[in-house]
Amino acid sequence: MVRAIPSAKNTRPRRDDLTVCMLSVHTCPLAMLGGKETGGMNVYVRDLAIELGHRGVTVDVFTRSQDDHVPRISHELGPTAQVIHVPAGPERPVSKEVIYDHLPEFAAGVTRFACENDRHYDVIHSHYWLSGVAGQQLQRAWGPTVPMVQMFHTLGHMKNQVARAAHEIATEQRLQCEWELMRRADRVVAGSPHDRTQMVRLYNADREKIQVIPPGVDLTRFYPGSQLESRLKLGLDTERRLILFVGRIEPLKGIDTLLESIALMDKDENCTLGSECLSVVIVGGDASVPVEEMTAEMQRLHALRDTLGLQKLVAFEGKQGQDTLADYYRAADVLVMPSHYESFGMAALEAMACGTPVVASRVGGLTKALQLRNLCESLGIVMTIEDSWGGDITTAAIAQLAHSTPPEFLFTSTDFNSYVTVSTADGAPHRANGRMAASRQPGLGITPKREVLGKPVLTVE
Repeated sequence: MVRAIPSAKNTRPRRDDLTVCMLSVHTCPLAMLGGKETGGMNVYVRDLAIELGHRGVTVDVFTRSQDDHVPRISHELGPTAQVIHVPAGPERPVSKEVIYDHLPEFAAGVTRFACENDRHYDVIHSHYWLSGVAGQQLQRAWGPTVPMVQMFHTLGHMKNQVARAAHEIATEQRLQCEWELMRRADRVVAGSPHDRTQMVRLYNADREKIQVIPPGVDLTRFYPGSQLESRLKLGLDTERRLILFVGRIEPLKGIDTLLESIALMDKDENCTLGSECLSVVIVGGDASVPVEEMTAEMQRLHALRDTLGLQKLVAFEGKQGQDTLADYYRAADVLVMPSHYESFGMAALEAMACGTPVVASRVGGLTKALQLRNLCESLGIVMTIEDSWGGDITTAAIAQLAHSTPPEFLFTSTDFNSYVTVSTADGAPHRANGRMAASRQPGLGITPKREVLGKPVLTVE
């Protein structure tokens, strides 16, 4: 996704001759974020359509109608980008399995719109596997001269690896459709190199067909600001340390891990961040309805909060608009992403653009520490570089990364090897007078203690 830079509009290459059929079948890019089916993909589709429109491209975004009171056509994205709500099945939220059954109806609606409005599309850009299936149907109707570009956003096989309940497992139907789309789409967009690797490894996809295009962030909306002013604006406590979560309320987001961690901190007598100076805000889902009307996951998390005795520490704020969301990022001391799976982590980018540190699980597109460091540097964001825990080898790697970071962008780094009792390498950096230095020797500058590490589990030659 290309981020908008208003001052650069006059220098953008224009494509007034290009018309894009963009598909976002199961979720509308105009929907409020943080709902059951709304999140990073909505932001991605919306901002991509807006930016393409700024560049003179005509963009029609087709989404399934979920409310017959919503206008069929919306021009909120700009003069050359519009959202068309296509009736296909019940005009209300339904399951993905029901949506799949109505994809032929959806594709017929898109074809009818194109015919009635004399639209001739140059490319189909489908988002998520359901849109890809509809895109294939449209490509068969319009012919191979209209190429299809597919972006999955999430992969069924990856979700299955972290699923903890039967209803979280991706269906065989989805897996088969993703496998076919990998082969039939003219191009596939991956959000990160890790995303591309998963496609090749899990679906035997053609690496040459996959183009990595990292997501961007709208810097006209997400930028550093006063933490105090944002807290006052949102009515948040101005004294407590604020931990923030932003995202959909679903099991793979790992919110239970965050709550359990907070409970441990609150009970630890040696921890200075307890109930007296800490607060946790969870943005996402519908927190305004009675508990019995909440989703199963929201009910589970409310019950877990009460069981852990965190009623005074944890607040569920519900889904928020983008401008309000920016204030939450600025108000927070840290954004926590305890996800079991993330394709690229849009919330992390938005938080860092607002100058807020991010603590993220070691999953998906969030594993590329160097890329994140470079992103922070390019955005002028000061950062802390550390691992969640580690010994001598990890600390040596962290020290090298910290030393290669310009001093004006490095807030601090941590020698977590001083927190463990077993040394795994000679030559590792150690703290002295509050500072540590990376080795000047080749590589990481350490010598692993093989007698401590034991026999290799795997040898690659």
